[in-house]
Amino acid sequence: MHCAIELLRGGFVRIAVFGVGSVGSYFGWRLVQAGEEVIFIARGENLRALNEKGLIVDTPDGNRFVQPVRSVGDPAQVGPVDAVIVGVKAWQVTEAAEAIRPLIGPETFVVPLLNGVEAPTQLSQTLGAEHVFGGLCYIVALRVGPGHIHHAGMEPRILFGELDNRVTDRAIRLKEAFQKANTNVEIPPDIHVAMWNKFLFIAALSGAASVTRAPAGVLRSVPETRHMLQELLKEVFMVARARKIALKDDAVEAIMAVIDGLPPDGTASMQRDIMEGRPSELSAQNGAVVRLANEVGLAAPLNSFVYACLLPMELRARGELKF
Repeated sequence: MHCAIELLRGGFVRIAVFGVGSVGSYFGWRLVQAGEEVIFIARGENLRALNEKGLIVDTPDGNRFVQPVRSVGDPAQVGPVDAVIVGVKAWQVTEAAEAIRPLIGPETFVVPLLNGVEAPTQLSQTLGAEHVFGGLCYIVALRVGPGHIHHAGMEPRILFGELDNRVTDRAIRLKEAFQKANTNVEIPPDIHVAMWNKFLFIAALSGAASVTRAPAGVLRSVPETRHMLQELLKEVFMVARARKIALKDDAVEAIMAVIDGLPPDGTASMQRDIMEGRPSELSAQNGAVVRLANEVGLAAPLNSFVYACLLPMELRARGELKF
């Protein structure tokens, strides 16, 4: 019996990272450091850079790590793996779920590390709920160039768990893999509460930052924009409670404390995408707040306003509107 347990918890055979932006690259790098076999699924210039130069990670203390990694362009070349870390943008999830199919075996599980709360449902519709975890992360990082990311600040933190909140052996093994690389990792008591706490944070911050084009230090210090942040947070909190998500009573105050601790020049990924004319996660963040509110008979007027203000730029970035 002892030997069987040791074999069961002896580590993964293979882990795939699908989506090698800042999040997928950073946490995939951590898993490589933990000694796990990690395959990065990339394409285009990212794939070429990873194959030619390795993964480059710049840290807040000025250090640079160049990590040789295995990367491929076609998931079918890899076959079934033990776990898949999904780091694509929220608007790419449905397409990613189809592409991930060749990576799925009987025991494979998929951990989405992206903004929003709808990814587990979207992945489950294609892959089956038995293969899907809830997941989220906290990190301030950006893609500097192909195969090159900069961890700009905030201690990286990753949370994941089964959708029914059981603490399973496969979840424990992934937690142990991250622990080996000294990564702040947690299996929360309720993964849905954890995801909505992150959603509370990112939807409010992204919405306010995208409308104002201001960094975190400005948003929290100007009284009018600080009030805007607080009101956006309150709307998301009300939607969560209406959807039976057991957020704590002080969730809004706790998230404002997190925002107060961000680097002053910190920006949200949605904000950067919108400012640079790229498709963004607007629909999965402020748009999702409005949709999820409507489903339970609530209004979210400030999130609706933010969504409406940003929508023309989003449609232009997607080639659906010209102006």
